[in-house]
Amino acid sequence: MKGVILHGGQGKRLRPLTHMGPKQLIPVANKPISQYVLEDLVKAEVKEVAIILGDVYPEKVKEYYSNGSAFKAKVSYIHQGEPKGIAHAVGLCKEYVRDDPFIVYLGDNLLKGGIKPYVKSFKISNYDAMILLCKVEKPQLFGVAKFNKNSEIIGLIEKPKNPPSNYALTGIYFFKPVIFEMIKQIKSSWRGELEITEAIQLLLENGYNLGYHVVNGWWKDTGSPEDILEANRLVLDELIPEIKGKIEDSNSIQGRISIGENTLIKQGALIRGPAIIGKNTSVERNVYIGPYTSIGNNSTIKQGEIENSIIMDHCLIDVKERIIDSLIAPHSKINSTQKNKPSGRRFILGERSYVEL
Repeated sequence: MKGVILHGGQGKRLRPLTHMGPKQLIPVANKPISQYVLEDLVKAEVKEVAIILGDVYPEKVKEYYSNGSAFKAKVSYIHQGEPKGIAHAVGLCKEYVRDDPFIVYLGDNLLKGGIKPYVKSFKISNYDAMILLCKVEKPQLFGVAKFNKNSEIIGLIEKPKNPPSNYALTGIYFFKPVIFEMIKQIKSSWRGELEITEAIQLLLENGYNLGYHVVNGWWKDTGSPEDILEANRLVLDELIPEIKGKIEDSNSIQGRISIGENTLIKQGALIRGPAIIGKNTSVERNVYIGPYTSIGNNSTIKQGEIENSIIMDHCLIDVKERIIDSLIAPHSKINSTQKNKPSGRRFILGERSYVEL
């Protein structure tokens, strides 16, 4: 069985974070979102993986994953370029997949517990395709399943105004090669894209077997800043504490904390978990880092308070302010020139941003 990770899309809702790189490389708990996807496939013993590249700095994806050996996988690359829909991206994989069953996994999706049990289920089934569903509060934002009285799927509708159910398709699909014949028959939707829901709908209409599972636990589509921060919270809720750096005073850490190699937490700092701090980072005196905060590698936090935020690599925070609910991209600096009382600040900063308060 082979895996396909979709790594395209322009990430418009995540700008300016996606001006300098694809959305799937945005870190959650100090790890790119698509790395969770690749690792999930490998844990399910799917080690031959094609990554479908878009037109937003695809070279950064290839630089990060290379041939996949660092992740115990064999990674190939297929160029999609301009986003033309999930079905279009899947169609590009025909020569790579050949006659093998395969899994399509959107690179900006996270699934608690992973796909391993579903892979086993698909292998022993007679399904031509299988989808994973999750009950959601706003089904009109997703592809949605329609059921009959026997709880069998009888239809799929993409972003319906009047959803027939609250069960959304996650970004994880199990296919046999017959799906390529269906993709050939569909036309672009009103969005100008080839919709995978229409291809699966054709499978149903042509009498092929479609199975489904409702996922246990949470599933997260990280398409907006709020989604990424929520995903960060969900992952940190399951953080395994690990201290590899130096802590001058053990009273500086409270709760579940992970601290990377060569990181220094100076006396007088306070870190409350769950929180993660990467390698070669310095947290100086009187800094407060609150729960659900991720701080990357090679960063310096000189002063201030940070909570429920993601601070990426090579950042400098030197401000007597309280930073909350923020996403701050690599090589960004926030400096203070005034002696103001702390107040809550929220930032969505793209790479190499500079803010002076």
